[in-house]
Amino acid sequence: MPRQSIDHMIVIMVMTMATMLAACHPQPVIVKRSQLLMGTVVSVTSVAPDRERAHRAAAAGLEEIRRLEKLWSTWIPTSEVSQVNAAAGRQAIPVSPETLDLIDRSIHIAALTEGAFNIAVGPAVRAWNISDQGRLPSREELAKIRPLVDLAALRIDRQARRVFLTRAGMALDIGGIGKGYAADLAADVMQRHGALAGVVALSGDIKTFGRMPDGHRFVFGIQHPRREHGVILGRLELENEAVSTAGDYQRYFMQNGIRYHHILDPRTLEPARLARSVTIVAREGIMADGLDTGIFVLGPEKGMALIEALPEVEGVIVDTQGRVWVSSGLRTRLQLDPQVPVVEATK
Repeated sequence: MPRQSIDHMIVIMVMTMATMLAACHPQPVIVKRSQLLMGTVVSVTSVAPDRERAHRAAAAGLEEIRRLEKLWSTWIPTSEVSQVNAAAGRQAIPVSPETLDLIDRSIHIAALTEGAFNIAVGPAVRAWNISDQGRLPSREELAKIRPLVDLAALRIDRQARRVFLTRAGMALDIGGIGKGYAADLAADVMQRHGALAGVVALSGDIKTFGRMPDGHRFVFGIQHPRREHGVILGRLELENEAVSTAGDYQRYFMQNGIRYHHILDPRTLEPARLARSVTIVAREGIMADGLDTGIFVLGPEKGMALIEALPEVEGVIVDTQGRVWVSSGLRTRLQLDPQVPVVEATK
């Protein structure tokens, strides 16, 4: 057989083998879906071996968040959290394992932050009403509310899975931690439905697993707290991690030149005044979400000390002067604007 014919056959065989290998190992498919859930736009990105599994995993992730919304939303009267609040001072309410775990983990983060994070702050959240039009409660009104935000008045029967707010008028508010935990659980569900990698994003609460089909990590931007929407303070790559940001620019109203925002200090029942934004990177969304709120209240010095003391937790804090505090583990990972003044943490 002529040499030219042999070479031609080899080329055809190589091309055929490549086609067969591609058929056996197709490039993973990316599917993105969004829905309005938990009072925000929820976006999921699903990476799977084929389009059917990618769609199935994305749909399952959104459905899991919808299920959790029915358990936790204080806007749904029949939710477990709403029932616990409605029964305050009267009786204990049975709850699901997910709700019990959410409350247990909230108590743990409250202890870590010395009470700066507190899910019993519900009555104060209602008094300020910042999620709607916002109002300035009087000092007398806040003084009456103060006994109702005592986390020690929350009773849990773990064996019976029952939760009791012992004082009438108490109310749980899981807005500072629920979205992060929902992202964790949705990511788990997506993986069980065939996703190889993905992202679950509930506003500023994001959970990632795996990598993009090209092998790159997922890239996210940290919003600048004092510039117009969309201006990025810095960029960060994530893999099998969660990130959550709490900021005074997210929900607020202005009165007499003063910014009144939604992150309340449980000790004063007024908006916390020591930071502009806090971004936490952790393995779990529930940890990132709870800590960003608590550390926002603690402020940059105590907050960064806590970040450095916790394993697998990193953070970025923008203080009231606009300086950026960066934890030691993010120094080589975070891409900041070169003009941003940086305070680097040291262990």
